Amino acid sequence: MKKLYLFFWMFLLVFEILAQVGINNTNPQRGVHLSGATENVRIEGLNALNNNNNLGPGSTSKVYVNSEGDLVLGDTGDTRLSLLVDTNNYLENVENPTSIIIQTGVNFGYNTAGIPVGGIVGASFTLTQNAILEVNYSVTWSIYDANSLDKKRLDDLRARVIQTGIYFIDTATEVPIVNDLDGIPINGGPWCIDTNSSGNGCLEYGGLLGLTGQFYNNGSQVRGSYKNIRNTASDYVKLGPGTYTALFAARVQVEVITGGGAAKMYLGSGNDNLQIIAHYYEQ
Repeated sequence: MKKLYLFFWMFLLVFEILAQVGINNTNPQRGVHLSGATENVRIEGLNALNNNNNLGPGSTSKVYVNSEGDLVLGDTGDTRLSLLVDTNNYLENVENPTSIIIQTGVNFGYNTAGIPVGGIVGASFTLTQNAILEVNYSVTWSIYDANSLDKKRLDDLRARVIQTGIYFIDTATEVPIVNDLDGIPINGGPWCIDTNSSGNGCLEYGGLLGLTGQFYNNGSQVRGSYKNIRNTASDYVKLGPGTYTALFAARVQVEVITGGGAAKMYLGSGNDNLQIIAHYYEQ
């Protein structure tokens, strides 16, 4: 009888120990306890190869817990909400003609700049029904003296305003979206997103979102920020079903353009954050 009693308590002790699993840990405090300051957990069912909701390299795909306690990717259980774009490097990190903005005065229009990583088609997203899009971005820019052949830092202390915005195009036709779902010009537009070389005429119009800007001046050739400065903004727009791509437009406004007053700016020269969330709703 004593042996049976001892065996019973040993069984309970072993069962209690086995109920908690320790990884790199001999004294687990939870059902699964992973120890190690640099250790992590990998679930192959959530990687980009096996799960279409994984947004891929350079992106952040959120993991949720469903009603059964399972870990799921990009699914809140609410079909009215969808994460369409979430990346910390949306534009190619270059300073070349594809990303340059040149302004020589107080012009009325913007100019397009920056190429999405993966191109227009690779950066596209699809709406399956009417939605309110939430757009959050942080875009980098670098600024130089436009009259210098090399990348000379501005040092004239002239005040400049660097303004940025986002517009959507129909991915298939590459035609900019001017009006929202209700036919109303986006943010009071249409906005000129492609100014001609003289700065007094417009080549193309679009609906700009997340319009924002900041002042810039600098009085030293060796000091003062001039690279990877950021504009950050958020905005909302109603759009219908379709496939779209988000692109950037920007401008530099300078009151005085004599001497070294003209400036050139490169948009997206560093890592640029873009997040687009669809809030679907019933009509």
